[in-house]
Amino acid sequence: MQIDLSKKTALITGSGRGIGRACAIELAKSGANIILNDRPESLDLAKTKFEIQKLGVQCEAVPADVFTRSGCESLMAGALEKFSSVDILISTTAYAGTRQSFLKYDYEDFEKSINGTLIGGFHMSQLVARQMVSITIHGKILFISSVQAEMPFAQCAAYGSAKAGLNHLMRTISVELSQHRINVNAIQPGWIDTPGERNHFSEDEILQEGPLLPWGRLGRPEEIGKAACFLVSDQADYITGTILTVDGGFRYKDCQSPLRD
Repeated sequence: MQIDLSKKTALITGSGRGIGRACAIELAKSGANIILNDRPESLDLAKTKFEIQKLGVQCEAVPADVFTRSGCESLMAGALEKFSSVDILISTTAYAGTRQSFLKYDYEDFEKSINGTLIGGFHMSQLVARQMVSITIHGKILFISSVQAEMPFAQCAAYGSAKAGLNHLMRTISVELSQHRINVNAIQPGWIDTPGERNHFSEDEILQEGPLLPWGRLGRPEEIGKAACFLVSDQADYITGTILTVDGGFRYKDCQSPLRD
């Protein structure tokens, strides 16, 4: 399938590294101009910007803290200074927080996860959608959710709750924005080999657990990026309010028979 995103401008939050970076690169390969975003103190933005510019598209970086309304407003203003409009939003920003038991969970850490993932997603999508509607852009909004929105992992109450809320927010937004022909969807990655996962799991743990998954390995960030590229393209024009799970069967890893063919 040939995906052509030329003449489109895509804003990807949290795109200094990991899944956000992979989404930015895959969209750039399909011709989209890219607005990168990460925290103001990020050391990754400049590297990612340089890599994308080598692909022959325009790429600008706008540092901003999208965990806050003011940060999202600053990002939107910076994006419109660089480009005349935003046609595509991919919201990857999330705060995973620490993994703690429910009885001991720090309430401030819980609130930060909800604010960074769910409320931050609301702020950014609302600002971009308002711009799309005001100038009649039939745009695309895509949230990066997680299989944890469906799977109740122990010690992950905050992250799972935030992603579950994000899924419902996405569906509600899709209903309201359908009259404006703005597609709103989400991707649920499974266990993806990102820098964030390396903060929780050692190399030995990943090498040991990966082969036990249905696909025999962890997912790669670029595999989420390719799925994102499709969902923000014209080929996905009739898809809205949908969650695409890209997990290599991770959700069903415990459903396999112990006796394999």
